[in-house]
Amino acid sequence: MKRFIEGEDRNQAALLPPSLDDYVAEDNPVRVVEAFVEQLDLRQLGFEGAAPAATGRPGYHPAVLLKLYVYGYLNRIQSSRRPHALGSTLYELDRVARP
Repeated sequence: MKRFIEGEDRNQAALLPPSLDDYVAEDNPVRVVEAFVEQLDLRQLGFEGAAPAATGRPGYHPAVLLKLYVYGYLNRIQSSRRPHALGSTLYELDRVARP
């Protein structure tokens, strides 16, 4: 059993286009945010919870939350409600939040 809440696979086939990656341009900054956070050793940086606990409900992986935070900072998103008003940004946020 996995110990973190995970989204669906971004390469999962859909009606049109074939995957979530097709909605996000190759030169989109969200890809840089994702690559940057994936290279970090979160345990070494002091992120508690990078190693999941064996008890309780699984939480979100700290890397997913950090990606969302960095993406929001770069796009001047200060509220969790604002992304819903941005339209196309939802695909970018979805890409950040999925494994």
